[in-house]
Order: sequence, then C-alpha cells, then structure tokens
Amino acid sequence: MTSRRQRTNSLGLTKADYNARPTTLCQGCGHNSISSQIINVAFELGIEQHKMIKLSGIGCSSKSPAYFLGGTHGFNALHGRMPSVATGALMGNHQLQAIGVSGDGDSGSIGMGQFKHVMRRNLRLVYIVENNGVYGLTKGQFSATADMGQFLKYAGLNELPPIDLCMEAIVAGCGFVARSFSGDAKQVRELLKAALSYEGTALLDIISPCVTFNNDESSTKSYPYGRLHEVQLHDISFVPKLDEIEIDDYQPGTMKEVEMHDGSQILLRKLEEDYDPTDRMGALHRLQWAQEKQEFITGLIYYDNSRQALSKVMNMIDEPLGTLPNEKIRPSKEKLDQVMENLI
Repeated sequence: MTSRRQRTNSLGLTKADYNARPTTLCQGCGHNSISSQIINVAFELGIEQHKMIKLSGIGCSSKSPAYFLGGTHGFNALHGRMPSVATGALMGNHQLQAIGVSGDGDSGSIGMGQFKHVMRRNLRLVYIVENNGVYGLTKGQFSATADMGQFLKYAGLNELPPIDLCMEAIVAGCGFVARSFSGDAKQVRELLKAALSYEGTALLDIISPCVTFNNDESSTKSYPYGRLHEVQLHDISFVPKLDEIEIDDYQPGTMKEVEMHDGSQILLRKLEEDYDPTDRMGALHRLQWAQEKQEFITGLIYYDNSRQALSKVMNMIDEPLGTLPNEKIRPSKEKLDQVMENLI
C-alpha cells in the first residue's frame, strides 16, 4: 500500500522541509502557533531558505527561531540587541530576507533603544514581537507592556502604564505596523505574507499569551481576553504579485487595495468602521483610543511605502559587501597616501 503523496510547493519542497527542532516551550504557548504560521507562509510562498536569516535576542520568544525554517541560518543575540546584529548582517548582504523574533521584554525594556532605532532606519526586516506582558523565562515578572493595575501571583500589583510598541514604531517612522493575536491563525498568516514583501521594516506585534504566568482573563494579553475583546479593523488577505488567488471566504462589503512596494497588494475588507491604515495620525489616535478603552484591535494599523529601505539610502552596490573580493575592499597604497595628504 503506497502512502499518500505529500503536497509540494513551487520549489518541489514539502511543508516538512521548512520545519526545524521540536519546541521546548510550554504546551499551549502562543509562540508555537506563530512558528507554525511562519512555516506555512514560507512553504506557500516558496521561500528559498538559504536566502533568509532568522535572528533573536533573549527570552521565551527568542527561542522560537529554533523551531522554524531549519535550513535557514540564524543568530541568537544578547538580550535586547537583536536589531544591531540584524543591521550588521543585512548591511553585509542586503539581498537576504530576514525575520527577527523578539519579545515584549526584549524589545520594550532592555532593547527599547535598539527597537526605536531599527524602526527609524527602515532596514528590510520582518520584526515580530511575541507579546505576552510577562517575563515567562524568569518566572513571571511584569514586562513593559503589562496592563496597569494588573495583579500577578508572583509579581503583585503593576502600578506602571504599559508601553504600546505599535505606537512607538509609528512615531519612530516605521512604515508597516500591524497587530494580531496568535490564536487568529488566518490573520497572522496573511500579515506575515504582506510583511515579507515589504521593502523596509515591518513590525508585527502579536499578542501571544503565556499559558503559565499570564493567562488570567483580566489580562489583555490572555487567551480569554483576546477571544472576547478582539476587534478586527479589517479582514485581510495578501495577494502575491505573480500568483492569482481567488478569495471565496469574504462577505459582501467594501474593499481597500493597498499596493505594496513590489507591486503586490493587501486587500482590506471594511468592517464596522471606515479605517484608513495610511493615515498616520489616525493610526496613533486609534491606538490611544483602544488603550484607554482596553480594546484589543488587530490588523494592519499603519502602512506607508514612501520611504526607501536602508540599503538604498546608503547607496549600497548590487553585489553584497560580504562577497566582495579583497582587491575591491582594500584600498591601494596610492589611494591611502592620497587620503593622508588630504588630512594634512
């Protein structure tokens, strides 16, 4: 009896070819769902793993790159320092695609300075924050995104207001800012596809509940709260530039087409309000309003493709710096003498 033939993508690979190591995170952790969607998207888009890198810092979230795209090079950096490593790697080879996975502590606390600067640089990077409002790896202290007034068994009462990483990204100049919920597999998947086509830094702030330390229904980072309070700004589907996809699961309503930098599109279905993701001040107002009402909004919050990616701003040549031969990198004695003369 022959086994059923596995489905393959445009590269002739199966979905299993995009797997990596078995997870060591807690059963039910939202981070595992995000890793699964990265695998699904990489398979669907036919991503060549040797042309991608994956990066992370420290924390439960930063273990995630070990669990997806086993054929991709990765680097686990210091706590909060993933953006610096990403900048160096992508300046060395700007032809690579990159996925950086961080957490609310890694990005919102010790790494806040690095987070803000990578947003303003517009490096070509999909920056995923697996946001659970707690330090799960060190037994449940509050993170910078934890709700004010929240009580945790091991940490007591949180008396500080939360940092909204989507707001911080928009203010810093990021042109692709989205929020989702790890339990909403379809939305996470479509946002990932769109982010991977964006020629700059794309922030995906994904609320990913910690089932061990922060899953009480009073927390806005929990599964119960997310299921009860999620308000989708729009239904979203990503249409690759070269592949025609028929959308058959949408209800009648208005559509908004947002053209991506490479000619691809994001199709946004309007739901309960006329939301415009290209309005920067409107996006900030909507985030502030949601925070005040403790409303959990998801979808593409802000989009702007007018800025050039960092590699173009820096006038990088087509050939990656990391592959240039010594004769092109090392100046001759005559050139060095000329430079020294100009300094005298």
